[in-house]
Amino acid sequence: MTTTGAREDRVFAALANATRREVLRLLRDEGPQAVQALAEHFDMRRPSLSEHLKVLREAGLVSEQRAGRQRIYRLEAEPLAEVQDWLHPYERFWRRRLKGLGDLLDRMPDDEVT
Repeated sequence: MTTTGAREDRVFAALANATRREVLRLLRDEGPQAVQALAEHFDMRRPSLSEHLKVLREAGLVSEQRAGRQRIYRLEAEPLAEVQDWLHPYERFWRRRLKGLGDLLDRMPDDEVT
């Protein structure tokens, strides 16, 4: 497997978990945050959240910066763009399929309701 393939696997594995997706949403919507601020959004112990942050960090989806005793996490969107690039051909596939369905429905006669 190529290095790029391994990186994509880490990104997809990280995104497979709802808690990690929510962490990414929080960082996207509210900007960089300390671990404690993120932890307030979840009903879990801080070590569990730290494990999720570690997975996100190893996938390159977040970066960590120390500010005194705090660790501040920031969203890193580049790997998400790579996922979007990977998904784009599938999006085109489904758009073509749905357009074909729409064309077929347009050609079908309308049924009159009595």
